[in-house]
Amino acid sequence: MPKKAVKTWVLVADGARARFLAHAGPAAGLEPVLAEEDPNSRLPTRDLGADKPGRTQERVADGSRHAMAPRVDWHDFEKHLFAKEVAKILDQAAQKQVFDRLVLVAPPKTLGGLRAALGKAALEKVTAEIGKDLTNVPHHDLPAHLAEVL
Repeated sequence: MPKKAVKTWVLVADGARARFLAHAGPAAGLEPVLAEEDPNSRLPTRDLGADKPGRTQERVADGSRHAMAPRVDWHDFEKHLFAKEVAKILDQAAQKQVFDRLVLVAPPKTLGGLRAALGKAALEKVTAEIGKDLTNVPHHDLPAHLAEVL
């Protein structure tokens, strides 16, 4: 009986874009499975969250007023939400046994967020991580960057 080919999913992501690619063996190339994009993660921080920061008045003699610094960096918050959404997709696919191995490719900060958001089923299938942003690399050039892990 012939051996079942090991199916590897490769996630190429940053804080706002994610490409899911499938690799079915040495002779097979990388096939696109899914692509996700979060347009909010690309917006400037000033366009996210509240319209204006709150204001406060000093209780000293001059009573001057000034804007308060926001407690949340909305840009980072959107990236965090996107990482959680990508992790959810990977978890669902891992539970359905759509892939046997998982390779994560993302900048270090995004990689950490993904790793923290992944569930047990997907984490167990992670075989390699590459801490680089390859989201702008054309599809046909990706195999050269991933040769060591595929």
